[in-house]
Amino acid sequence: MTKTLAAAFLAVLAAPVLADDPRAAAVATLQRDFKARGQASVDLLVADGAVALCNRTGDNPPQEIAQRLEQDQLAAIRWPADGKLLGDWKAGERIAQDGRGMTWSDRAGSPGGGSCYNCHRIGPQETSYGTLGPSLFQFGRLRGSGPDVQRYVYGKIWNAKAYSLCSQMPRFGHVGALSEQQIRDLVALLLDPASPVNK
Repeated sequence: MTKTLAAAFLAVLAAPVLADDPRAAAVATLQRDFKARGQASVDLLVADGAVALCNRTGDNPPQEIAQRLEQDQLAAIRWPADGKLLGDWKAGERIAQDGRGMTWSDRAGSPGGGSCYNCHRIGPQETSYGTLGPSLFQFGRLRGSGPDVQRYVYGKIWNAKAYSLCSQMPRFGHVGALSEQQIRDLVALLLDPASPVNK
């Protein structure tokens, strides 16, 4: 990061929090009342630099800073060592349907579900889905399933902030919510020509 860019980034983060800032009030309440239990630890309440910047700028950070942080997020994606990005689309559908999150009683490091239908339309048979995220129906049919598209989809699921810094999509791989294999299976759900998503 250049000195000018770093200074601008730090200035945004160092700006005083207004007394009536609802985010600051919510964080203060959580920090005061939250009790660590199991894998639910207080450090989950601390936003990293990317999240903090988006929060402090109303999801509209300076473009130069956002682009640099997106590059940093992209560089931190852990790609499969064997280079294979496609898994089993049937397993991917189960993950997309699974709404189980990571609760305090789950074993630390155990993957959760994707809960993808909460935000996206994916399969043609699903009658209930969210519209917060874009429709992914026929994603592979419209965009293809070549290596570049596979890499984009895998990376986007691993850490959406690598492609859009203030994305509201969870960083599934980055935070350990989904395993490498689960992400591969979701990539297959979206890209495999045999998947009902692409029919």
